[in-house]
Amino acid sequence: MAGPKSRKLFARARKVIPGGVNSPVRAFRAVGGTPPFLASGKGARVTDVDGRSYVDYVGSWGSLIVGHAHPAVLRAVRRAAARGTSFGAPTEGEVVLAERVCEALPSVQKVRFVSSGTEATMSALRLARAATGRKLILKFDGCYHGHADTLLVGAGSGVATLGIPGSPGVPEEFARLTIQAPYNDVDAVESAFRRHRGQIACVIVEPVAGNMGCVPPEPGFLQAIVELCRKHGAASVFDEVMTGCRVARGGAQERYELEPDLTCLGKVVGGGLPLAAYGGRGDIMRRVAPLGPVYQAGTLSGNPLAVSAGLATLEHLTPPVYDLLEALGARLEAGLDRALLETETVGTVQRVGSMLTLFFRPGRVRSYADAGESNRERFAAFHAGLLSRGVYWPPSQFEAAFVSAAHTEADIDATIAAAKLALAG
Repeated sequence: MAGPKSRKLFARARKVIPGGVNSPVRAFRAVGGTPPFLASGKGARVTDVDGRSYVDYVGSWGSLIVGHAHPAVLRAVRRAAARGTSFGAPTEGEVVLAERVCEALPSVQKVRFVSSGTEATMSALRLARAATGRKLILKFDGCYHGHADTLLVGAGSGVATLGIPGSPGVPEEFARLTIQAPYNDVDAVESAFRRHRGQIACVIVEPVAGNMGCVPPEPGFLQAIVELCRKHGAASVFDEVMTGCRVARGGAQERYELEPDLTCLGKVVGGGLPLAAYGGRGDIMRRVAPLGPVYQAGTLSGNPLAVSAGLATLEHLTPPVYDLLEALGARLEAGLDRALLETETVGTVQRVGSMLTLFFRPGRVRSYADAGESNRERFAAFHAGLLSRGVYWPPSQFEAAFVSAAHTEADIDATIAAAKLALAG
């Protein structure tokens, strides 16, 4: 249960903010109770306004891969702020960050910075439609790509958490431009291309699903998407807002050795500040204004504070850091597996690198339909048990947890011990 200061703040917030939060999952509707209001973070820990400390596995929803208040990131942001917080004009930092992104992801020959993942995916889809002269978008059930109208169809994440079927306010005409297919189902993708021959502009996919919980791609699934798009003249779009620089420096496309036509980035690339990006093949990106006719703009795009945080974060992400993240993630996965076995709890743990989910259902989760069979009440009890024992876990069965480079083996072991107690009830 949240402390008295958090409860008072939540009561005040509900009077002036819809639901008391600025993003729906934060409201704790899926797990019950009042969300703790956080006051500070350092390394792998956060502290709420009541002074309670937690080992954090939300990490600003995966953004803080080096942990909270990393000294190098703070120094970079302070230096940038002293020079000016925003210019609405070109700066050297955004050029350097663009170079770093292009170096990390060979498929990205040119990149445009924006302020949010939603902006990135929305802009990428507009660009894909312009490049192909087509209207239809193919997305996968349970994959969340931001809250643009055409992408709130079959979305996971907070939409799934709250049980909302899409969203009111999205015209049916927009929804009809989006085709859905089950994640990890190549046959469904092939069928969609046959049914809508010459009409599909792009296929957008989370290469590792994280917004229905952590669901890895089956062998050959991503490769099939890239090849089918190439065969049918559509653009392949990897939404790596979550996985970019997270599951490898070059994202999921490095991990699975693929090169999509367009890539969307966010979270890690901004170092915890509001920054995202979309980029890809040079011939497609040359259609973006001012080089081409596809318009997209933003006053805070390439904001110097966010750019400085992103650069400082990327500089820290060396091969040994990724080895550490992999090892810590594997340690947590193995420990949660043992806790399930020892407490005779039905569940399965799925992990890719430093992101993972404990699903309360038997067997492997391959799709949104599989994830939907999870026992949400059991998850809510597990979440409450962790929170009461000082572990801040994502408050939804349909979200991934994230390990940071600031976590230690001791943090992981303490979390496993807390999980065992939470599972035992």
